[in-house]
Amino acid sequence: MNAAILVAAGKGTRMGANVDKLWLEVAGRPVIAHTWQRFNDAPCISEIIIVVRDGMQSHFAELAARFHFQKPFRLVIGGAERQDSVCHGLAALSPETEFVAIQDAARPCTSAALIAATIDAARETGAAVAAQAVTDTIKETSDGRTILRTLDRSKLWAVQTPQTFRVAVIRRALAEVRQRGLVLTDDTAACELIGQPVRLVPSAAPNPKVTVPGDLPFIANLLRAS
Repeated sequence: MNAAILVAAGKGTRMGANVDKLWLEVAGRPVIAHTWQRFNDAPCISEIIIVVRDGMQSHFAELAARFHFQKPFRLVIGGAERQDSVCHGLAALSPETEFVAIQDAARPCTSAALIAATIDAARETGAAVAAQAVTDTIKETSDGRTILRTLDRSKLWAVQTPQTFRVAVIRRALAEVRQRGLVLTDDTAACELIGQPVRLVPSAAPNPKVTVPGDLPFIANLLRAS
């Protein structure tokens, strides 16, 4: 059995003060509704866990009713850090769940094909992540003002979500994070701590995340075209 965890408990401060990006209307519905729809419609996903801020439960329940999401879902409360929210989501999985796709709720364009591809890759290696090869020239800086050096972009990939794992693997990796007292913003980084290989799954289609206001027109065009 495969499940998805939609991480929707963050505040998205880069969008601006008092703006909850997940509830911004894009292409006719809130951002989170698009993301939820993608996983609701994905044949390879059996259930959805949505990690939310406390007090938002009724809003998500109303959203499910409004858009007639049929797949079984559960709402759980997020934690202080993203990794804590993921742990809460993992704890809510059905016992028979073998693979879990962890998704940024603010990434609404993810295709069913990409979700399935990450599950297939995780089935082989234990962990996989949607990613795109870096095509721009990348510079490193030590002060944010001047260039220190040029990095070899042939070795660089920009990781996205879903980040998909055998459930036992991500639980063990996050337990290591807790033991070391670390704060990570990326689930695959937890796998690196335990030496778990993570397969890169190329994302052929654009799979952007809503982060700043300038992202919205591009994402709206993608959603209308899909």
